[in-house]
Amino acid sequence: MGIIKKFRITTFKKEVHKIKLKKISLSFDKRQILDDISINIREGEICGLLGPNGVGKSSLFNIILGSLKPNYGNIFINGTDVTNLPIYKRAVDFGLSVIPQTSGVFGNLTCLENLKAISEIVIKNKNERSFKVEKMISKFELDAVKNTKARHLSGGQRKKCAIAMSLMSDPKIILMDEPFQGLDIMSTRDLQETIVNLQTEDIKRSCIISDHAARDLLAISDRAIILANKKVVAEGTPSELLNDQNARNVYFGDSFKIN
Repeated sequence: MGIIKKFRITTFKKEVHKIKLKKISLSFDKRQILDDISINIREGEICGLLGPNGVGKSSLFNIILGSLKPNYGNIFINGTDVTNLPIYKRAVDFGLSVIPQTSGVFGNLTCLENLKAISEIVIKNKNERSFKVEKMISKFELDAVKNTKARHLSGGQRKKCAIAMSLMSDPKIILMDEPFQGLDIMSTRDLQETIVNLQTEDIKRSCIISDHAARDLLAISDRAIILANKKVVAEGTPSELLNDQNARNVYFGDSFKIN
């Protein structure tokens, strides 16, 4: 099987921090979930988010999205403090889009109807809407299933449809929660290539992806962050993480390899 990601962005001529989390702490009742988390997500990179179950990855996603507010700390997008901004403002003003863990499509609508529904919300011009929908159908090779109800699509097809829906608004930031969950080997490979291809487009799009499938995620990440014990315990390129003893102690184990 060939290499999925033929390049990794490790340095930038002009490094721009698209998202900055500064000293984020979160507790539910008296149980602390996140403790003094500081993370920078760079413009144009694919950043993986890894960690054991219950470590707070989904909570961190929701904090970035705006559906959850931290007890302490601040969230910056493009240098602007968005800590108190609602979800729709982050989406409209800063180009934030999310692909949720549970499919992200309307099961009773066809693939085409799903895309049209989103286009009517985010694109004002009718002709532009039609063009964009057809473009997404072609781009993600969904023509053969465009009239199939989403609940009857395969797992990989649903993920592609969800990504196509998220791209209707030309987002600058995409959050993906567990995109590889429930996919077979070929569907995973296909989705990996789809995600990597998003990075080759003209727009400098940042992708933050959380998944338990460490090998599949590291195969396409420029950089990854590992959460454990309420904190960031390691971050770096995939090869750097595999050589990081903290990362192996709390997450990978000694026998883990990417290939």
